[in-house]
Amino acid sequence: MMPLRVMMLALGLLAAVPAQAATQNPGEAATAAAAALEAASERLDAAKSANDRVKALTETVRAYEDGLQAMREGLRRVARRETQLTTQLKAREDEVADLLGVITTIETSTPPVLMLHPSGPLGAARSAMMLAEVTPGLQARADALRNDLQEVRDLRLLQQSAAQQLEDGLRGVQDARAALSTAIADRQDLPKRFTEDPVQTAILISSTETLTGFADGLALIAEANGVEADDADITDLRGDLPFPVEGLLLRGYGDKDAAGVARAGILVATRPRALVTTPTAATIRYLGPLLDLGNVVILEPQPNTLFILSGLADVFGEAGQVIPEGTPVGLMGGDAAASSAILSLSGEGGGTGRSETLYIEVRMENSPVDPETWFRTGQGG
Repeated sequence: MMPLRVMMLALGLLAAVPAQAATQNPGEAATAAAAALEAASERLDAAKSANDRVKALTETVRAYEDGLQAMREGLRRVARRETQLTTQLKAREDEVADLLGVITTIETSTPPVLMLHPSGPLGAARSAMMLAEVTPGLQARADALRNDLQEVRDLRLLQQSAAQQLEDGLRGVQDARAALSTAIADRQDLPKRFTEDPVQTAILISSTETLTGFADGLALIAEANGVEADDADITDLRGDLPFPVEGLLLRGYGDKDAAGVARAGILVATRPRALVTTPTAATIRYLGPLLDLGNVVILEPQPNTLFILSGLADVFGEAGQVIPEGTPVGLMGGDAAASSAILSLSGEGGGTGRSETLYIEVRMENSPVDPETWFRTGQGG
């Protein structure tokens, strides 16, 4: 027969342990990210034969970057969930053992024995009523336990299968960046407002000690050479332009840097090899190495307004070209994380992977202004 103490233990288990709250399945995020990487791969194949290859490949690189970031975040959530479940199951070992014992007793006891009770028919009736109330609850707890164990197994399998998807995605984005660089170099359809004078530019660089001095010198060269007039006006877009790169604001306008020097621009933290694009149609006034700033791109979106981007590893285009909104102008530096690094870091709560920084300065009428008046600095990426 089923002892009374077993039924009381079952009731105690049900009362002491609340039902598990429904949680969102983090595996869905990783699965969606895998689908995004697969879509990016298909887009890369299509981009190679597109009429506007630069635009198609730019979108492809963005798709890969978004997919890899989604995969990184999805795997981080998967690892957190697996750790949470494993910890909970370990902490409930005694409870689980008792629960399994009760279920085993109920399942292995024969119906006639279950109906017997030392107190006679009345006790047997009461025992049966208690059993009828306890059994569904025990089954629910058993189902929850089974679901938790299955979820742990599924999450581990998901992490294992993600390794190959990450390898394919990282290889795909590398191919897309290389194809994009080639497509930009081969492009012949962009208008040019001026042809750069390499001698004057070299003299200006050698005689310049600051970014401000170089920007002022560019303005003087333009005036002296009679650069074709530009009637562009993006005043209506002020305050609503996207960052040139996916990133997070690290230092604001006028804030002091590590050396204690207040800077007339903002600093944006980005991921390694992130794509940098022009936030609006603009003329490339200069691109290349400058001072100790790494590669610099200076864009003129409208007369007497300059967007200065510094800290890039690679730059695309030619000085004098008029480029449309969203055109790539370069790539950030650093080494892209390998799949093993992404997987090993997937369970960590910290560490955004934004190890590179892009400095953005805006100048109007040869004077710096707060870039946050131009860009949507609240965006993340």
